[in-house]
Amino acid sequence: MLAREAETALRTTPLHALHRARGGKMVPFAGYDMPVQFSAGVLKEHLHTRHSAGLFDVSHMGQVELRAKSGRIEDAALALERLVPQDILGVAPGRQRYAQFTNAAGGILDDLMVANFGTHLLLVVNAACKADDEAHLRAHLSGDCIIEPLPGRALIALQGPKAESVLARLSPHIGTMRFMDVGPRRVDGIDCFVSRSGYTGEDGFEISVPAEQAEALAKALLADGDVLPIGLGARDSLRLEAGLCLYGHDIDTSTTPVEGALEWSIQKSRRHAGARAGGFPGADRILQQLDTGAPRRRVGLKPEGRAPVREGAPLFADATSSEQIGKVTSGGFGPSVNAPVAMGYLPVSLAAVGSLVFAELRGARLPLRIAATPFVPNTYKR
Repeated sequence: MLAREAETALRTTPLHALHRARGGKMVPFAGYDMPVQFSAGVLKEHLHTRHSAGLFDVSHMGQVELRAKSGRIEDAALALERLVPQDILGVAPGRQRYAQFTNAAGGILDDLMVANFGTHLLLVVNAACKADDEAHLRAHLSGDCIIEPLPGRALIALQGPKAESVLARLSPHIGTMRFMDVGPRRVDGIDCFVSRSGYTGEDGFEISVPAEQAEALAKALLADGDVLPIGLGARDSLRLEAGLCLYGHDIDTSTTPVEGALEWSIQKSRRHAGARAGGFPGADRILQQLDTGAPRRRVGLKPEGRAPVREGAPLFADATSSEQIGKVTSGGFGPSVNAPVAMGYLPVSLAAVGSLVFAELRGARLPLRIAATPFVPNTYKR
């Protein structure tokens, strides 16, 4: 009875009925009933996305419009810069940027995408954090901005080398978009917001669509023989091979952007001597780490052998040491590289690419080689 009650308490996306009709194996995720895989299975779904095109339901994520009460997009951008270390004022209309909400200690409250739609900003935030993110925005920006969640919109992602050719059949001019371009587009006669981005390391698109039209659009995309529905299992293995962080695992409130190897996302204008340096939560710590380095760092890890090393596995400097030096934050088998891959945190002094560390696995010490990420080259259309 308790399990049944827990299942009924789960929220659903506008594509829930379609997932079940397509044979999706449903699991709880971030408070939603979501497909972990379909009939093809995780391995085939992963490889199909790498070689063709995969369709993902990411409607559980939060979409929020941010408008300045003054009506000026510049004021909305400057307001948001009070909460993130990124240059939002410099995001041109029709473009988007990766960002992080930070706390007073420099830790990451959530990571998000910020798009400039000319009159307003559109934020896409993680499902598990979206209620807290909205509260965070209201607590700090409601004096200057109108904060409008968009629960009436679904979000789907079409990813893979054939994503452009598939989507071009429904939206003929989509090929003019480049990586991180964003804007309103008509797709199969439906007014959508489309960005050329994703979470797999492949070329692809994320499509925000009115909830009541989401199933029709998904069916139109799935009618193409190059497209398969893809579940959470392959989504996770694809993003791990791409070296992309999963919030709550690879980054969280205890990790700074610099520790998380995300300093590339902080533009010069927000750093020391920049035009708008600091001014965001945790700026002192983050700016200091940008200048002098952080004590630890997220790194890629390649286990030597075939055994995957999972999240939480402790890391050691050698095969006999009793002193834990770090831990694995994401790990599994990488179908594209045909080998296990992982990410984790290590002291900077021990984080050089090519170095060897050891994970404890079922009472034994397994060697792992520190590796550069991504584990597979990305194919973004620049």
